[in-house]
Formats: sequence, structure tokens, C-alpha cells
Amino acid sequence: MFRWIHRPARRSADGIIDSRELAADRGLHLLSIVIPARNEERCIAATVEHLHLELEMRNVPHEIVVVDDASSDSTFSVLKKLQTKIAQLVVIKNEGPHGFGRAVIRGVDAMTGDAVVIMMADESDDCRDVVRYWDLLNEGYDCVFGSRFMRGGGVIDYPRVKLFINRVANLFVRTVFGFRLNDTTNAFKAYRKSVIDGCRPLISPHFNITVEMPLKAITRGYSWVSVPVTWRNRRAGMSKMKLKEMGSRYLFICLYILLEKFLSRGDYRKNQTFTA
Repeated sequence: MFRWIHRPARRSADGIIDSRELAADRGLHLLSIVIPARNEERCIAATVEHLHLELEMRNVPHEIVVVDDASSDSTFSVLKKLQTKIAQLVVIKNEGPHGFGRAVIRGVDAMTGDAVVIMMADESDDCRDVVRYWDLLNEGYDCVFGSRFMRGGGVIDYPRVKLFINRVANLFVRTVFGFRLNDTTNAFKAYRKSVIDGCRPLISPHFNITVEMPLKAITRGYSWVSVPVTWRNRRAGMSKMKLKEMGSRYLFICLYILLEKFLSRGDYRKNQTFTA
């Protein structure tokens, strides 16, 4: 398996220590999977059932937190029925304000695990990769970023216009921030809870949360690894992402984090103590 690895070192009284080694001392006990869902009555049951089965087979301790974000169909009732069969399923109704990013934040606020995977509701992400993420977090990485566009990854039935815009947007992010991660916009990522807490406040109300979380994690000095994943276009329902609405939102969050990177003097970096 091919993967990019980034392990920022940190100096201690004994010299340079790999931050991954430090993270490995903090064992993980429970994985939370946060799934925002809006009008996913045709997909959500299969997504949750297949994910739960895979994690059970692999002996991964887990909870599945699904946030119903203003669904106008039967998504919520499907989830409540499914909850009677899967004890690890937590169902949350986001009463508002709404938006993909707000649903993610609502989910990570409610989770009880010490690590989290953000996953889509439409089975576009492979549940087997969730197990790989868990294993890598337990190796000591702070973050695991799935890439559909590195060697070993792939996309199935990706609309050509969206694919072109995706590659341009990711090239822009790579160029501006100067790292090798080539699929920053992919929502399917994993974080230790300490990273989520260290990246607060999370401010993106919509799909730009998918950019805010990894960029803040990298900028604030958390270790990360990028691994190939496969993405499949949804087979039912409709995508909630509106490309014409997202350009300025992605740009805003990139500029916001660039200001932090160059002007904050490291005040928000991992394990950094501010002195006047």
C-alpha cells in the first residue's frame, strides 16, 4: 500500500521525539463514525448496516453517530427503526441552523469516542477503509486522510465537471499551503479527538468543513498520513453539494487558515504555550 507520511518532530529534554510515538502512548478505546444525513432514506440503512457489520467483524469498538440535518423524507424514522437493531447507533436530529458542516460539528460534539471518522451517508466511502483508518490511528498518527487520487486510489462514476473542478481546487490548496496531500476536499478522513479539540473553533457551516479540518490540523502541527481510498458515486438519492455555492466558501476558509499560518506566530500550534 502506497501512502504519504508526514511526521512532524517535536523537541523535548531528551532531544527530538517523533510526535507519532507520543500519540501512541495514548491508546484508543472507542471509534466514533459521524455521518451527516439529509434526505437519505434510500441509502442510510445500508450505509449503517454495512459499516456496523464490517466493524463488528474486525472487532473495532465503535459507535455510529448519524445526524439528520433537516430531512424532509423518512430518513429520521428509518434511523430510529434501525436503532432498535443496532445498539451502537446514535441518532441525532439537528434542529438548526442547518448545513453539512454544522451537522458534522453537531456530531463531533455529541460523540463519546476518542477518535472519529467523518463519512458520507450514501455509501460512496468504503467501510473497509474505516478499519484501515482505525489501525493507522492506533499506530500513533493524529490524522488519517483518504486520497482518491494517489496511486492505489480511485473513483467510480465521478461526474467529469466535478472531477475537473475538484482537481483544480486541490491543486490550488497544495500550491498555497505547500504540502503533498492531493485530496484535501475529500470528507472521508479520521482524527483523534485531541485533534478535533485542538482545531476548535470549527466555523464552516457547509461542505467547506472538509477543508477546514485537515488544513487546521496540518497548520497546527498534528501528524498525518495519507492513504489511497476508492470512492463510488451514489447509486440512489441526490448530491447535496452545490458547486456554484461552494467556491467562495472554500476560498474564505483557505484564506482564514493562511492568515493563521503566517500571522499567528504559532499561538495555536499543538502543545504550544503562549507567553506575552
